[in-house]
Amino acid sequence: MRKALRWLLALTVFIGTLSTAGAATAAPSATTDGTDIRERLLAVPGMSLVEEKPYPGYRFFVLTYTQPVDHRHPSKGTFQQRITVLHKDVSRPTVFYTGGYNVSTNPGRREPTQIVDGNQVSMEYRFFTPSRPSPADWSKLDIWQAASDQHRIFTALKKIYPANWLATGGSKGGMTATYYERFYPRDMDGVVAYVAPNDVVDKEDSAYDRFFATVGTKECRDRLNGVQREALVRRQALEKRYAAYAADNGYTFGTIGSLDRAYEAVVLDYVWGFWQYSGLSDCDTVPADAEHASDQEIWDSVDTISGFSAYTDQGLEPYTPYYYQAGTQLGAPTIHFPYIEKKYIKYGYQPPRNFVPRSIPMTFQPNAMRDVDTWVRHHATRMLFVYGQNDPWGSERFRPGRGARDSYVLTAPGMNHGANVAGLVADEKALATARILDWAGVASPAVEADPSAARPLARFDARLDIRDVEREPALRP
Repeated sequence: MRKALRWLLALTVFIGTLSTAGAATAAPSATTDGTDIRERLLAVPGMSLVEEKPYPGYRFFVLTYTQPVDHRHPSKGTFQQRITVLHKDVSRPTVFYTGGYNVSTNPGRREPTQIVDGNQVSMEYRFFTPSRPSPADWSKLDIWQAASDQHRIFTALKKIYPANWLATGGSKGGMTATYYERFYPRDMDGVVAYVAPNDVVDKEDSAYDRFFATVGTKECRDRLNGVQREALVRRQALEKRYAAYAADNGYTFGTIGSLDRAYEAVVLDYVWGFWQYSGLSDCDTVPADAEHASDQEIWDSVDTISGFSAYTDQGLEPYTPYYYQAGTQLGAPTIHFPYIEKKYIKYGYQPPRNFVPRSIPMTFQPNAMRDVDTWVRHHATRMLFVYGQNDPWGSERFRPGRGARDSYVLTAPGMNHGANVAGLVADEKALATARILDWAGVASPAVEADPSAARPLARFDARLDIRDVEREPALRP
């Protein structure tokens, strides 16, 4: 979805159903004790206002909240974490959202927020600027510390918003919501995790190879494979173009090590990036006969899908926290390219270590994801995982086991990394909507008796509920 690096930072959930709710009215300004909601929020110790932006039917606040750098040792320094609050009414349920990256400072509603017609608290993930401690002790960037950020925010705001809370997020945000539930299972009343990868064993990635061997149609796969191969066959000529492109834009390659490494990384992302963000209908935009396509056609296709700026220093720097986590806890996929002769591939899929400055130490912790996966299989309660049929990231997914309760894994047919509840088949969409309403404490007797009656409680709002999806580099969830 763009001309880009490999994008997604604010993976936006697309919502396609209208509800029977009436038009939005002004959000109540006072809380149950008569105090203005702005005053209540700013009365929270450590909470500061950046700005308030108007939106019909809501109050929208951009805030900062003082967090410990190390939740195990709170006395050892603090930092300011950016959050936003989309206020509807203190009597409504609240959705706690994180995309796992930066937070948007414009009003926006995630799909569960529309479904339950509630408030929404959104959190910027620690170490994504400006929510980065100074100096930055990167050892304090881990999934437990981030979950503890959420726990402190929830604890502070639950006093203002006492109704039920749901955690949600897409992609890395879906992972974040899952990790939060694992470490603080008593906080939320339910979790809706979209397209969340689950890399349990970092070195075992055969599921991705199986996915790319069958996804879509053979014609589409052949087109994509042909362009990717041809971009490597023409490496010398296209790298001259890349060098000129980098010089014109002031791009450098210090972190990854060379223009040659960056070029191959972009090209090897091409097929993955297509399926992550595009659909089968977009195959017509891919050159059908790559061998006889012009250099410009090959360049344009790769740049549109992978983005030649992705592995420059300037493209990598904003996402250093992600690559650090991928190389220390989350894991990262590795796939093979059987249709490309070995002589054309020098580096293969490069490890996250290559995308993080060498001044930042990294050590991989193989037990981190195993612990989360085991917990989900045996203890998941009121958790919903939604995946897209054609999304490569769904190849390794969360799977609640026999010990789980009231938890589901649903797949939206034909959808990619933007999969959502609205894209599920009818009976599964009804089931998911009904469970979300129930977990939020707002399911009507009719829905409790018959889940097929479940509908979003808030009317669809094109400005709030649909945005242009900002794509991240393809090999980032």
